[in-house]
Amino acid sequence: MKFLADMGVSPLTVQLLRQQGYDTVHLYEQGLERLLDALILEKARQEERIVLTFDLDFGDLLAASSALLPSVIIFRLKNTNPASVGARLLAVLAECGEDLEAGAITVDDIRYRLRRLPI
Repeated sequence: MKFLADMGVSPLTVQLLRQQGYDTVHLYEQGLERLLDALILEKARQEERIVLTFDLDFGDLLAASSALLPSVIIFRLKNTNPASVGARLLAVLAECGEDLEAGAITVDDIRYRLRRLPI
């Protein structure tokens, strides 16, 4: 499973994912901190990565495009501390695993909602 972290996702969360064996890149590391959301989705699609973001616009973009890829994880957490985000993400990954690659997930503090693509 490969991830592309949007600018709102802490590099510490990226580091945690890497420590757990996930192939994860951050837009900042690639000098793409100003990349438009639609282009972030296209980059993730080309690289077969799942987008990690706090930006709710990604769900709207996926719905408008009727795209089958990429998958997106949208965080709606009260505690955005990198350790908390990472722990919540790892819990969701353990629970839904490969299903994630075919859907968009909204993650909150208590539960998550998986919607199959296209939305």
